[in-house]
Amino acid sequence: MDSETVNRRLRRFLLALAGAICAGTIIELWLTEHTESPIQLLPFGLCALGLVVVAMALLRPARGALIALRGVMGLLALGSLLGVYQHIAHNLAFELEIRPGAAAADVWFEALRGASPLLAPGILALAALIAIAATYAHPALIEGAGG
Repeated sequence: MDSETVNRRLRRFLLALAGAICAGTIIELWLTEHTESPIQLLPFGLCALGLVVVAMALLRPARGALIALRGVMGLLALGSLLGVYQHIAHNLAFELEIRPGAAAADVWFEALRGASPLLAPGILALAALIAIAATYAHPALIEGAGG
């Protein structure tokens, strides 16, 4: 088996994995009723958009589709950071609510261990990094650059 065949299969695997993470995240968010506020709907949209660009890249891995994939995955990573921030802020607000006289610094550690899981939104960044890795040295990007 030549190296290009191996690379092509690895790219497809990475894209399929990123798509599976997006699909699984949608299911998990739905099952945990992550729908209490508009900001909680954002990961649904980001994952759905992620699924669309992953499908585009799998079905027709042309330069435009791969650039779109990279852009959307950048948004997914930013959404992940926003989610981590939201989870920390929610946990901190809860801790300050149950301990009204406490300073934020006093309950910071408890906020990191709170009810909203700190690293759960990180799954979006993981999917983004995996999908972007699938485009590394992709022939459609190299050839399309005039090289």
